[in-house]
Amino acid sequence: MQGTMTAQTRTQSRLNLQPLPVLIMTSVALLVIGVVMISSASMDMAAATMGNAYHYVIRQVIFALLGCVTALVAVNVPVSWWERTSWPLLAVGLIALSLMMTPLALTVNGSTRWLPMGIFNVQVSEVAKLCLIAYLAGYIVRRTEELRQSWWGIVKPLLVLGVATLLLLVQPDFGATVVLVAAASTMIFLSGVSLKRFIPLMLGLALIGAGLVVSEPYRLKRVVSYMDPWQDQFNTGYQLTQSLIAFGRGEWTGMGLGNSIQKLFFLPEAHTDFIFSIISEEFGLIGALIVLLLFVALVLSGFVIARRAEKAGMPFGGCFSYGITMLIGLQAAINMAVATGLAPTKGLTLPLVSYGGSSLLVVSVCIGILARVEMERLDRERQKSQPVAGKNGGGAAYE
Repeated sequence: MQGTMTAQTRTQSRLNLQPLPVLIMTSVALLVIGVVMISSASMDMAAATMGNAYHYVIRQVIFALLGCVTALVAVNVPVSWWERTSWPLLAVGLIALSLMMTPLALTVNGSTRWLPMGIFNVQVSEVAKLCLIAYLAGYIVRRTEELRQSWWGIVKPLLVLGVATLLLLVQPDFGATVVLVAAASTMIFLSGVSLKRFIPLMLGLALIGAGLVVSEPYRLKRVVSYMDPWQDQFNTGYQLTQSLIAFGRGEWTGMGLGNSIQKLFFLPEAHTDFIFSIISEEFGLIGALIVLLLFVALVLSGFVIARRAEKAGMPFGGCFSYGITMLIGLQAAINMAVATGLAPTKGLTLPLVSYGGSSLLVVSVCIGILARVEMERLDRERQKSQPVAGKNGGGAAYE
């Protein structure tokens, strides 16, 4: 009997684990790691190109503080506001992407992805992804039965995503396209769509993705160089080979903070797209695994928040949380896969860690939304558990 009670107690304690502290602690830990690693990875390049070794560090600290502020603002925005404004948010996202085809847009390294805002540039795809996920969550909640019972219910949101995808490909930003489509597909699947519809949908999207890769020579070159980067290590395979060298130098425990060689103008984008490689070089396999585990904990806490919101009668909050968590998790997974040679180069940053204000601020908003969803769910549970006066004035009853 005592053993049975102990097992029940352990099961109950596992069920009562709160994801909110895990979400906050992992986010803060990744943010701190990012600031520290950017200071290590960028100083030599900043000194040579900007005349100030602390250029990127100072900006990242400012972005981190602004990220904390935006997260606090997002925490205080009711989930119902995101649901009510899902259509206006869709318009914002599509208009922002459309601006990339105007003279207002800024082109860097052959890609037109930024909108100059004076003191910094906004990468519009980061804002658009959040807006589109909010719209899709609202659509799924409104049209759940149509999604489950007809192809037309699936096709309609895909047409909207198709417009956004075309606007992303014009920039071009294939990495953001992959993340957005994958997150949207996951949300559609979790809404209860049957496998007989979902599997053909995935096969169709995979064929379209393959066609897009083959249709552009630069994408095809990335895939070919990914298959064997050492064959052309000084041209198409240069980034990946330098990244792999960083991993090899790191071994188990790394070279120590600040002792990376690859950041000294060998590895391009060391403080942005390939910062995970510098982490691995300076802190070894152990450091890389710590970062990986932090992302796993963050993503799992997001999924737990989403699932509990669904069960608590918050369909929009649950669906929106699934989408947001997928955005963060997929981008982190793709970035780390690129750095380790498990995926072709995509040009995606590591959330909360890589240098960049747009990504950091949007991810901070996402963390704030997840926290808000969990706080509203806990508030619902507290209200349900509060005693209410009995109808005849005698004693107390519970809802």
